[in-house]
Amino acid sequence: MANHVNPTKDSFRKFRETPATGPIHMLNLVKFRTKAAYEDGHEASGAEAYAAYSTESGPIFRALGGHIIWSGDPEVMVIGPENGESWDIAFIAEYPDLEAFTAMIRDPEYQKAAKHRTAAVENSRLIRMTPKEAAEGFG
Repeated sequence: MANHVNPTKDSFRKFRETPATGPIHMLNLVKFRTKAAYEDGHEASGAEAYAAYSTESGPIFRALGGHIIWSGDPEVMVIGPENGESWDIAFIAEYPDLEAFTAMIRDPEYQKAAKHRTAAVENSRLIRMTPKEAAEGFG
């Protein structure tokens, strides 16, 4: 199984080309490395490196109108691959629009903070979603 840490140029292009009006939700599933993999050899756990990413990128995220609308601690895979895929954190971030997310990614201060995320993450999923009203039933 391939691990995924950062978007590819192709996946980011598809993200940008898929039309969106209004807010977008980004489902984040993240598995930390036991030991962060900093290029400069800095010592930290994956969780510590991700906390540094959150601290440094948070003000940029919030300044662009982003906020976390749901967060949880994954516990047990009930339906999914039996290959040991697991996650340390799961959350949904809301951005006011596609441009806010893009502006964050392109922000020079965000790019500095992103080194912590890259060092911290062993595997991840980032899924863009269009928010909709919750129904009383499933789906």
